[in-house]
Amino acid sequence: MSYDVYGVGNALVDIQAHVSDEVLTQLDYAKGIMTLVDEDTQQQVLEIIGDVETHRCAGGSAANTIMGIADFGGKAAFCGKTAHDEIGEFFLKDMREGGVAIDVTPADDGQTGSCAVLITKDAQRTMLTSLGVSSSLSPDDIEEAEIKQAKYVYIEGYLFTGETTRAAALHAMELAKANNVKVAFTVSDPFLIQYHRDEFWKLIEGPIDLLFCNLEEARALTGKFDPIDCAYEIHQHTENVALTLGPEGSLLMHDGESIPIKGTQVKAIDTTGAGDMYAAGILYGITNGLTWKQAGHLASFAAGKVVAQLGARLQERITRAEMDELLSRV
Repeated sequence: MSYDVYGVGNALVDIQAHVSDEVLTQLDYAKGIMTLVDEDTQQQVLEIIGDVETHRCAGGSAANTIMGIADFGGKAAFCGKTAHDEIGEFFLKDMREGGVAIDVTPADDGQTGSCAVLITKDAQRTMLTSLGVSSSLSPDDIEEAEIKQAKYVYIEGYLFTGETTRAAALHAMELAKANNVKVAFTVSDPFLIQYHRDEFWKLIEGPIDLLFCNLEEARALTGKFDPIDCAYEIHQHTENVALTLGPEGSLLMHDGESIPIKGTQVKAIDTTGAGDMYAAGILYGITNGLTWKQAGHLASFAAGKVVAQLGARLQERITRAEMDELLSRV
């Protein structure tokens, strides 16, 4: 089977729960931010909110993008590490039911990574993330036979926070280049640049064919301020750039050309997953015959839909009719 995109990233299960401010005070975590926690702490948190109705879905940055590609009707595969536990089985089932191929051998010990998303009445989302065995993803988990069948390999920057996951990411890029498969990379978070700026630049100048970043990340990479200056600087070193600008839209750089994309005007409820869905739109588009401009407008539309709801995954798929109508205006 051939794939449009083969994604590599952290395999996490998002567990969303509506909680009171009293519960959040009891847990003693800063409201509205993401905090990394260990497995034992995460288990205690899940036990505390155990009586609350929860909603679960397979998550993680690259996983969200890969699921988005499948939602558009694309063919996608994902490489991420789960454990032999109930939420690990849920992750695999959720991805496969969404049309994503995933065949990574689960870890014998440990717990599947999870992100407890605690939502209070004011719509603030406090996220507690335990990477679990997702942090044990290694080069041995990367299948060359799968990569050979893909048009693009897509890798999340969060993998560079661990030695084995970093090695897995680099190995995936190496195999992609050896098999004439293009490489897309998302910076993931501005904090990564302070630790990996030089390495990221070497990758941008080397195997990366398409870089995804937001404006804050682009400024940290280039030392420039103006979005166009940032995009042009990065484009001097890599073939394609997708620079997101929040509500202002995005800026694509392709074949020496600047392609501005307007943002979709919506009432934002939750910006979680906007960048992931944007990447899904771009990657689906350029691997399924759309122009870069068309792909940009699809990406902007999809990102707008996801920020107008709770959660990082589209609650309702974009229909073929919606897509055709959107692209007819481009």
